[in-house]
Amino acid sequence: MIACCGLDCTACDAFRARLTNDDHLRAKVAADWSQAYRAALTADQINCTGCKGTGVHFQYCESMCEIRKCAARRDFDTCAECPDYPCPLLKPVHDLACHARENLERLRAC
Repeated sequence: MIACCGLDCTACDAFRARLTNDDHLRAKVAADWSQAYRAALTADQINCTGCKGTGVHFQYCESMCEIRKCAARRDFDTCAECPDYPCPLLKPVHDLACHARENLERLRAC
C-alpha cells in the first residue's frame, strides 16, 4: 500500500476513514486538510482505497496528482523505479506532506 510518492496509504487518515467507515474521522480529515492545503474539503470527499487501489480515490489523488499520473504513464509502481528519481514533481508534495521525510525514506528503500 505504498503510493507512487512514498506515502503509506494504510497510515493515511482518508484511507482509514473509508476502511472503518468513520464519519467523525472523515470530518476531522476534511477540516485538517482544508486548513493545511488551503482547500475547501468536505467530509464526503474523504474516501480512498489507496493510491494504487481499485475503487474510489481522494479527488486530488484521482485526477490532479501529477506524480500518480506520471508513474501510471511510465508504468512504474513507485517513483523509486524511475531513472529520473528524485525529480522536481516530488518536491512540492513532500514539502506539504506531514510525513515527507518518512515518504522519501520509504521510496529509497524500494
